Amino acid sequence: MPSGDAPPAGPPPQYPAAGPYGAPPPGAGPYGPVPPGAGPYGPPPGPYGAIPPGAVQPLPGPPGDGEPRQRLHPLSPVLHGAKSLVVVIAGLSWSTLSRVGFGWFAAMVVVLALGATVLSVVSWYNTGYHVVGRELRVYEGLLWRRTRAIPLERLQAVEVVRPLLAQLTGLAELRLEVVGGGKTEAPLAYLGVADAARLRERLLALAGRTAPAAPGVTVPTAVGGAPPQASAPGRPLHAVRNSNLLISQLLTPQAFLLPFGLAFVVVQFVTAESWSFIAVASTLTAMAGVLLQPIRRVLDDWNFRLARDDGTLRVHNGLLETRAQTVPLHRVQTVRATWPLLWRVKGWLRLRLEVAGYSVGEADDRNRPDRLLPVGDLPTATMIVAEVLPGVRLDALTLHRPPSRARWLHPLGRGALGTALFDKVFATRSGLLTRQLAIVPYARIQSVRVVQGPVQRLLRLATVHADTAGGSGAAAEDRDLAEAWILAAELTTRAQSARRVA
Repeated sequence: MPSGDAPPAGPPPQYPAAGPYGAPPPGAGPYGPVPPGAGPYGPPPGPYGAIPPGAVQPLPGPPGDGEPRQRLHPLSPVLHGAKSLVVVIAGLSWSTLSRVGFGWFAAMVVVLALGATVLSVVSWYNTGYHVVGRELRVYEGLLWRRTRAIPLERLQAVEVVRPLLAQLTGLAELRLEVVGGGKTEAPLAYLGVADAARLRERLLALAGRTAPAAPGVTVPTAVGGAPPQASAPGRPLHAVRNSNLLISQLLTPQAFLLPFGLAFVVVQFVTAESWSFIAVASTLTAMAGVLLQPIRRVLDDWNFRLARDDGTLRVHNGLLETRAQTVPLHRVQTVRATWPLLWRVKGWLRLRLEVAGYSVGEADDRNRPDRLLPVGDLPTATMIVAEVLPGVRLDALTLHRPPSRARWLHPLGRGALGTALFDKVFATRSGLLTRQLAIVPYARIQSVRVVQGPVQRLLRLATVHADTAGGSGAAAEDRDLAEAWILAAELTTRAQSARRVA
């Protein structure tokens, strides 16, 4: 029809029941067959777009396999309310107590704690989870509903964490570590200990990390809901003596500063004209900050046990807050050995890991599974490193120093620097007072960089960085410029070859 002409008036043309190619199939429209239940222009839209036939809807309620949506343990609001009470008391400063008095201060704490408890109950009522296929779906929120679908293929570990209040009430918290996550995903707080253990094993089995449990097998529990010590799976590797852990934290700068802090407090009390409760509390709070780090390390690493289970490491530790962590060996990027200055008297060191896929951006470093050996001697560390990196002996790593002109940059610490290439790993050493040794497998190297600062350019020196996924990797500091370029080329070649073999 020519452009601009009006369509002919009258009713639309009637098409015959059968065209030249046969009768249209039942349910067919003018542009082809229409799926059952669909409208004239395609499938009926869902809340977020068209839903293909047979697809699982985002928020259908119970899943298609009949598994109901589960809620957390009924005591969860009580534990969350108790945690909020601690935060409220800590948030109200000593100066607030001195201004309003103890009665009004207690009333403020009670009102705020009740409000936090009510919010916790409402949050618990609207929080649920279930497994749909190979996804874990977590639902939460009252005014703003939120659904998080976690593909189990990306799951690296499910950690069972039991804070002090959870231990007293027989509960546990599940924390999920996912590849590429910026923080711990979808923590389920709180579940019963047996329920948490069963859900953990189920999620790991669906993710392909462990073999599924046999039908009818239940997780045994001891008195009070705590799992028995003998139930920890895996081949035991090492258990740290708590006495060594205590002594190691006494050999720290914080412990040596404690007598000076006590002397400062005594002098303040003797010279002050009046002793007030606020002054005493403020001084004790400042002293607690000095001791916080070593005390927290002792509490976190208490009863530290390390076991090996096929391709994973299993770490159990903690006193007030117990943790059961699983570290997949194929995701270990770097092993670090550290010799603090005061520990060298007893020949002690500690081992740390950098693991890809874990929440390295967490503000609380206790959420990262980086503990390999809190404190131990060289033979023990050598045995553990051989389990993590087969064929690597920690006590047989001989490193080469940088050229003598590097002393202009490290007048006292040139002898502490070292670098070497071995059959399977790249190793570097640094640090004057605290010696550090970084071991990086070639297959984990993501990129290699050669960096020169202004002083290094004058001295014809350079630093070679071997970067890993989500970690700091290793750096060969202040090497000769020609050696640095040769080292970088060799690292690139070995990394490519190792990734092809892996």
